[in-house]
Amino acid sequence: MYQEITLLGNLGSEPELRKTKTGKECCTFSLATSSNYKRNDEWIKETTWWRITIWSDDAKRTSDKLHKGSKCLVVGRLSPDPETGNPKLWEKKDGTFGTSYEVTASTVRFLDSKQQGEDDVPY
Repeated sequence: MYQEITLLGNLGSEPELRKTKTGKECCTFSLATSSNYKRNDEWIKETTWWRITIWSDDAKRTSDKLHKGSKCLVVGRLSPDPETGNPKLWEKKDGTFGTSYEVTASTVRFLDSKQQGEDDVPY
């Protein structure tokens, strides 16, 4: 069996870099993807939010290069809730429920144009 998801979007928050108890680095960030479609002669913009996690050496590089609003391409796999096998369900402060689409990234490509004086190329 095989699964892969490819997402192109913009960061909704600053990336968060952490270390596990064993010292392994982990970077998480939110990514917004959008699509437009027409319904009843009206254009609808639909935004989906994803929670992205990337590990090890790529975590530090991602944390250093990406910022809120950055455009990036993410390739990875969906990470379902271990208890249900579905997207993670959580309760909001107002008592309603939200869904979190979790993705474990294998690749993150930085798509913003290089800033002046920056010599690194996206990986």
